[in-house]
Amino acid sequence: MDTIISNIKLKGDKAIEQIPAIKDKALRINLNENIYGTFAEIGAGQETVRHFFRAGGSSGTIAKAMSAYDKDFSDAIYGIEDDGRYVTESRLKKMLNHEVELIEKRLKRDKHPNKIFFSFANTVATIDFAKQFKGHGWVGIKYQVEPDEEYNEITLHIRFKETDAKLQQETLGILGVNLIYGAYYKYNDPKKLLRYLYDHLDKDQLEIDTINFSGPRFANVDNRLMSLQLVKNGMTDAVMFGPDGKNILPAAILYKKNILALRGSFRPVTQVNMDMYEKSLKMFLDESKVDKDNALVIFEITLSNLRSEGEIDERDFMDRAELLCSLGQTVMISNFQEYYKVVEYFSSYTKARMGLAMGVNNLIDIFDEKYYRHLSGGILEAFGKLFYRDLKVFLYPMEDENGEIINSQNLKVHPRMKELYKFFAYNGKVVDITEFDKDHLKIFSREVLKMISNGTPGWENLLPKGIAEIIKQHHLFGYDPNRILEKA
Repeated sequence: MDTIISNIKLKGDKAIEQIPAIKDKALRINLNENIYGTFAEIGAGQETVRHFFRAGGSSGTIAKAMSAYDKDFSDAIYGIEDDGRYVTESRLKKMLNHEVELIEKRLKRDKHPNKIFFSFANTVATIDFAKQFKGHGWVGIKYQVEPDEEYNEITLHIRFKETDAKLQQETLGILGVNLIYGAYYKYNDPKKLLRYLYDHLDKDQLEIDTINFSGPRFANVDNRLMSLQLVKNGMTDAVMFGPDGKNILPAAILYKKNILALRGSFRPVTQVNMDMYEKSLKMFLDESKVDKDNALVIFEITLSNLRSEGEIDERDFMDRAELLCSLGQTVMISNFQEYYKVVEYFSSYTKARMGLAMGVNNLIDIFDEKYYRHLSGGILEAFGKLFYRDLKVFLYPMEDENGEIINSQNLKVHPRMKELYKFFAYNGKVVDITEFDKDHLKIFSREVLKMISNGTPGWENLLPKGIAEIIKQHHLFGYDPNRILEKA
């Protein structure tokens, strides 16, 4: 009996987007007589190209499919990496470039004037036999949308969450089809393309923690903004990017490092933020367990600090990112509301001494039980995760309404938390920043922000050198020179 699909629409019905099956995605690519390219997959079988073979009509799409598993063969084809590793972004890019060069060389344009070429590649390591290392990989595509245009490129780093190699292979194959399909049919909306990578996949199967777009079709894409989308969409818990504005693979930069983290809204970054940074860094580097040449400072912005009326204000995010980058800082955007989750995240990459620089109010919040009600062990469980590691808190003082300096010695926590706080303070887990600029204690980002948006004179003196000029030049944080002129 034929299935009858009703075309009746009821009041209150919601539009449901139809997601093509993986076979249908592969078939659509195969049936396009102009899309033609190669597949090079290393480390987890040929799971992506398998879908195209099975969909039918693949002879018009697949020029070549290969897997150079042997390291000597791989090195002979793609060259030897400086670090001797194979699952790297550099390796992926060499694979993409090499295969594109071959297809351009072997297929003459006068014979194939309408062909749009692509090279899909992945280099991965699946879960090991002992199941101690879940595996990760780099996946990418280099492709044309028009025959006479330059190539576009999408590369991403993944971390497997499944604990079975066969499942990881299947997941990788689905991701590959989604990437190729999205590259051709969703390139005009990178944010949607990003979400569609998880078609027929679950967030507990796969994590995408780095993605980069380049080429003519993505000329206006800011990869820092795409990093924000990864966190916003729950595809990863944290992303990082450097002063040059490029995304950084967290594992590559955090591995075995002595990490000092500063959390804040940085809206905008002020002199008090930089004073806290400079003074805490000096103390951190003086620690006997800290290697000065192996230390890394991270400015962290939590997603909760990027919300405006319940939604992420992307313009606001870009304003903050631009200022922090101009100061030469490495930035992390995270989903972590609680500090212990930040420390847990760092601890997955390093066992070396870590530091957290924070103000008095932030430390008081850490001792607020309401943040830990979801944990079976409550605040004790959270503190076990936070302080049992090799961690110190560098506390920046505050000035109360009476002009008294509040530090670790006289701050007030809830009476029930008093003895718990004493335990950590007396065991050297909380250290006061004693060398600070008292004038900076009266600077608050929210007040500086009001001064900027209202055109109140004098806000420039409250910011680090060079920041005011950037704000004025790009009209950040609601800055309007006409508002100042009107007041003059």
